[in-house]
This record gives sequence, structure tokens and C-alpha cells, in this order.
Amino acid sequence: MENFRNVGLIGRPGSDEVVQTLRHAITFLQSRGCNIILDADIEQLLGRHGLQVGDRKILGESADLVVVVGGDGCLLGAARALSRYGTPVVGVNRGHLGFLTDIMPGELERQLGAILDGHYETEKRFLLDAEVRREQHPVGGGSALNDVVIRAGDSVHMVEFELWIEGRFVYNQRSDGLIIATPTGSTAYALSGGGPIMHPKLDAIVLVPMHPHALSSRPLVVDGNSEIKLVIRSGHNSPLVSCDGQAGVRAQAGDVIYVRKRAQKLTLLHPHDHDFYEACRSKLGWSSKP
Repeated sequence: MENFRNVGLIGRPGSDEVVQTLRHAITFLQSRGCNIILDADIEQLLGRHGLQVGDRKILGESADLVVVVGGDGCLLGAARALSRYGTPVVGVNRGHLGFLTDIMPGELERQLGAILDGHYETEKRFLLDAEVRREQHPVGGGSALNDVVIRAGDSVHMVEFELWIEGRFVYNQRSDGLIIATPTGSTAYALSGGGPIMHPKLDAIVLVPMHPHALSSRPLVVDGNSEIKLVIRSGHNSPLVSCDGQAGVRAQAGDVIYVRKRAQKLTLLHPHDHDFYEACRSKLGWSSKP
């Protein structure tokens, strides 16, 4: 447990179940002698608690482990903030699918206790950085653990763009947009768009066209270190560039979008019995063993 002396707690606001699990986690962690640092966004949810409080920067710099209570979306936000510090993260599922938050609330003491005792598996998940440049000047961007999505604006018009990978022209496409996803994001929005499921250990990026005008356009898997460049050719409908579904930046004709792997990775911890394929069976409704 000495490696996880300082434990940060992050939760999804607006849920009584999350608050209940956070309180359970606090009681358990205190019984294990851990020093708890609460994320400032959830301080008001817990009333009088007497615990140290800090923003994501303080959690990243001070915590030996961060426990995220919520759904995958809550963990995505934590990942974008904490990956630069190398702080390991573990998720307690109070959401829906829970591909990333794989500790169930009823198993919190057993599975989190095992992690504190050093019994866990470590995964490194890479993120993507996106940058939008206009006349060679940056006008916006962000980072994503799941995906960078370029989609048509509010009108019914398609967006037209050129796709370049590693400096080589790939195609000119008219579509509702493009999903650029990591292996982590392959089970999210990209999956609903017809993309493949990629094992988290793969060093690859998948590009999934959204309702392309050409029926021959199909998902494309490329090396994870590839530089991906899109040149917007029609921007009258102000296509949106968004990272992990967050508020994005509106692009214009002539804008260039760069997507690259982020240098820092997320360190994600799992209980020893974690199984990616079992998660797919249970979350996606695959057939179980005969």
C-alpha cells in the first residue's frame, strides 16, 4: 500500500449513486490509512468532510493513484487531465457500459483493496492531440482518449475534405464527417459508425467515415504514430472538430486539421481478473460460452 499513500478521488456530479459510492470509497480508503485528495469539482457534493481538496493539476502532481467514480465519460475527462503527470487511474463503474470503469460498486472493497495491496494489471492507453490551423495559425484543438470527430455542421450539407496520412494523399471525401479513434475509442462512437473493435494493446488508429457519399469508403486502420491531416474544402456549414465529444471548434474552408498521438499516455489500472474479451461479451451482448 505504500505506493498508493495519497489517493485522489474524482466523481461525476449530479448522481446520488456516485455520492454514495464516493462516501463508501472515502470510508474504505481511510480504513486503509490512505491520505485522500478530493477533486474540487465534487467537494460540494459531500458536505462537511475535512479532506484535502485540489484541482486536477494538484491531483496529478500529488496523488499516487486516482480513483474515478462514474461512467466512461467521467474517466475520459480525468484521462485528458492526468495523463501528462503519469498518475495511475482506476475506475469504479457508476455509468452504463463501463469499458474503462471496470470495478463494480459492490466489489469496491475487494478489488480496490487488492489494487492497494499491489495486485493489479497495468495498461498504457495513448491519447490523440488535435490542432486546427487557419492560414497557418492555430485556432483551436484538444486531446482525446477515445476519438477526434470532424462532422458536418447544423445543416444537411456534407463536409468535403482531403485526407493525408504521413504526407501522402489518401482521398478526397464528401460525407457527414470522419471519426479518428484510438483502440480505446474503437468500442465507442467509432463502433456505432461501423468501425472495427481494436484490442487496447494495439498501436493503431482507425478512421471511420460517417455516411460517405461514395459507397466504397470503408474504415481504415493505420499505424498509431501516423500524422493525419485533413484539409477542409467546403466549410459553408462550419464543420465541428470535437475531442471525446467535448465542445469543439468550428472549422472553415481552407482550415487544416492535424491529428497525432500524444506523447504522454494514460496509465490505467485493472483488477487482476480483468478480461477485455469478457468485457466485450458482457457489454456488447456477445454470446457466452456454450
